[in-house]
Amino acid sequence: MTKTSTEESQKDAAARRAKGEFVRGVSGFRSVLGESPEFPAEPGRYHLFVALNCPWCHRVSLARNVLGLQDSITMDVAFPSRTNEDDPIAPNLWEFNPARNATLTGATLPECTSETATGQSYRLVKHIYEAEGSPEASVPILYDKRTKQIVANESAEIIRMLNAQAGALGSTIVDAERFDLYPAGPANEAVRAEIDTLNEQIYVGINNGAYKAGFSSDQAVYAAAFEQYFDTLGALEKRLAADGRPFLTGDAFTEADLRLFPTLYRHDPVYYVRMKLNGARILDYPNLWRWLCRVYALPGVAQSNSLVHCRQGYFGRSWNNVVPLGPNHPMTYPEAYLHPELAQ
Repeated sequence: MTKTSTEESQKDAAARRAKGEFVRGVSGFRSVLGESPEFPAEPGRYHLFVALNCPWCHRVSLARNVLGLQDSITMDVAFPSRTNEDDPIAPNLWEFNPARNATLTGATLPECTSETATGQSYRLVKHIYEAEGSPEASVPILYDKRTKQIVANESAEIIRMLNAQAGALGSTIVDAERFDLYPAGPANEAVRAEIDTLNEQIYVGINNGAYKAGFSSDQAVYAAAFEQYFDTLGALEKRLAADGRPFLTGDAFTEADLRLFPTLYRHDPVYYVRMKLNGARILDYPNLWRWLCRVYALPGVAQSNSLVHCRQGYFGRSWNNVVPLGPNHPMTYPEAYLHPELAQ
């Protein structure tokens, strides 16, 4: 597989974190479906472990839905708030606990599940990794139910392989009608190069940039991330406005659109406050807002995530267990995503 993910330099990572910079780690499981006999692409064999509040997981659940793989790749959903300080194992771990109540609703979340793929009914994602001798504890995970092994845990690589192997994995959408997120072949070399350039821009400025801003404890680091985030939004707004294109590379929905969507979906209702990205709403960018609504309207997209999970996950443990209720103007979210006309 060609390089799919932009990885942050780990040079002096400990020192940079100590100075207040958010430095994202590197995923350790990087096998590829269909490229070795160990992990053949076949229906019903693979499973996803995700948390719906996590934007990296959202990439994967979104790809699963738009590629028609809901019936052939099963999925477990962790509770959006991680374990509390009094957890018997450790705090701040992803947990499968469908009986846990959400602060926001005062009730359980119907999307949350127990762990069903390993045969061990693990409570913590950490335990899935420990079974393979790994200290990691992150989601998403692509898992082989037959061999009981982790295939991959880098979201960019998972979405690329799901796209490449969608037919073999059992997509319910015929080839001619299914999105091709990263078109293969010599004839598509130029569009792949365009997607690669956009992926880099979006990851650095938007996807990871939101975390650089939101989790920084240094004013200068935060200010730099804030500026780059809104500069990148401005560049993407101009790109869409230049010729009225519906998607980032033109008429087709591609991997670049898929990677941008999870962050912009969260911006107005969550990141504007939680990540201190209060320079503007996506609603203030007419072309990006209409793009966001256009993507939200695609089959399977709205069902790929939950803003209740996003709000609970980002605010539930860190804001005295009080989750902000807004925004309510001009209407509540995600209902607003059904109204592209809200952008003037």
